Amino acid sequence: MSLHQFFLDDQVLADEGAAVFPLRLAPDDARHARVLRLAPGEHVAVVDAARDYFECEVVSFDDAMPLVRIARRLDAPDDGPRVILLQGLAKGDKMETVIRHATEVGVEAFVPLRCARSVMKVDAKKAAAKRSRWQAVAKSAAMQAGRRAVPEVSEPLGLPEACELLANATAVLVCWEEAPQTATMRAALSDALAHAGCAVAADARVAVVVGPEGGLAPEEVERLLSCNPRARLVSLGPSILRTETAGVVAPALVLYELGGMGNAGGALGASEALGAGGL
Repeated sequence: MSLHQFFLDDQVLADEGAAVFPLRLAPDDARHARVLRLAPGEHVAVVDAARDYFECEVVSFDDAMPLVRIARRLDAPDDGPRVILLQGLAKGDKMETVIRHATEVGVEAFVPLRCARSVMKVDAKKAAAKRSRWQAVAKSAAMQAGRRAVPEVSEPLGLPEACELLANATAVLVCWEEAPQTATMRAALSDALAHAGCAVAADARVAVVVGPEGGLAPEEVERLLSCNPRARLVSLGPSILRTETAGVVAPALVLYELGGMGNAGGALGASEALGAGGL
């Protein structure tokens, strides 16, 4: 049976001097732990602030924090391919749906993308609150899926800022409903990796772009394809997928082709995942 998993923001377990010590959980996680009614003797998985992975035994649980002892320290997984998703802003709870399920699939970071046809508009006042909510969704999904780190969700970016971010990616895959059917994910990814001279798929740093409900405008597609010499157009098949479906299917296909499905390596921010500079 899989263990309940928690992330620590500011606690490094290797620095704990006592055999039994409290887990300094974030308030939301502490409430979640109480709901779980963790009992003495139960084990939980913990990813600490140093991104080290531990299995801990619950010794006792009061109204504040669980007291635990380290049962064992687990080895970090090998690095694998990193995929970030640039998702066109979508209305309602569609962004949360994409972030939740794409986190489970293995996406390393998310960039909400302001597009010409986005129904949802996020002004500067709402951007921070939206990002905080989306980050909480990513954390919840990472805990449920047993990810070794929480993917970072950036604030919404416009196309110019997104293109700067994409300049250093190993490959940029632009999903578009008007792409020719021959532009399959496998063919586009293979061609981009060959152009990048990436001999090992596990070393790939791939960005996937999915448009909003109305799709990407032709001029946006043109600009995205011109921002990186390894940018390729991709068709997701003859059916026109909803944006919240495409936002999960597309990165899942990339990870499958790269052999990275099930990789639970440490998540990075979008800039780190693509080997780029700061946002």
